[in-house]
Amino acid sequence: MSDKIAIPTAPIDAAAAKTLEGVKEVASGSGLDLSILGMFSEADFLVKLVIILLVLASLWSWTIIFDKLQRLYAIRKRMDRFEDAVWSEPLEQRFNRAKDNPDHPMARVFVAGMYEWLDMKKRGLIAGARAGLPRHGGGLPLERVKERVLACMDSIRNREMAALEKHVSFLATVGSTAPFVGLFGTVWGIMNSFQNIAMTKNTTLAVVAPGIAEALFATAVGLFAAIPAVVFYNKLSTSLSEVADRIDDFSDEFVTTVTRELEDQEIVVQKAA
Repeated sequence: MSDKIAIPTAPIDAAAAKTLEGVKEVASGSGLDLSILGMFSEADFLVKLVIILLVLASLWSWTIIFDKLQRLYAIRKRMDRFEDAVWSEPLEQRFNRAKDNPDHPMARVFVAGMYEWLDMKKRGLIAGARAGLPRHGGGLPLERVKERVLACMDSIRNREMAALEKHVSFLATVGSTAPFVGLFGTVWGIMNSFQNIAMTKNTTLAVVAPGIAEALFATAVGLFAAIPAVVFYNKLSTSLSEVADRIDDFSDEFVTTVTRELEDQEIVVQKAA
């Protein structure tokens, strides 16, 4: 019977043992938490700060988006009803009902225009035409009347649009800067990953993968914040431009309507002369 010869084994140093352990962890899927919360909890402090800022910016962006979409939808519905009703009755009668509670920009512009028109009538600035007299004898020229009414309406229109456009520019800021902020977090995270590789002298997937995943997570959050912000910024900008154009068209139609009587009277006066 022959004796078995014992083969001596070389002791495994600490680095090799760690490498072997990391390979086993990767093979078994244990030791790596690549969930969203796991990557966030293991990220560097600066990367965490970048992610928190991007999440807050995204939440504020969605708040603006839902608020503006809701307000614009309600305003368009009210403007539709107002335009259908305002030309179906005498303007002064409509003004008496709307002046106490103008609940949308077009109504406020209408009330401002009527106030200016009635004020000029009260002060006799347009009394000359109504009395059948030459305009230079008792009132302002017709173009001057139009300019004053339009200037008053434009002032209210600009104020209303500024209120509607408030905070919308934040979406443009998020859309243009969030990817770069996320990229900054990614670059910083990858730098830390390479530093860890250099310190441990270990290039296994168990060492490299978590740091790279955490770093790329910052870019993903940046894109998550930026893409909706850009999409809805363009949509809201288009909707706001449509509202502004509708108010401008209404102002022009209003001025044409209230001055039509003066134009007709001026023709009569010129023919009589």
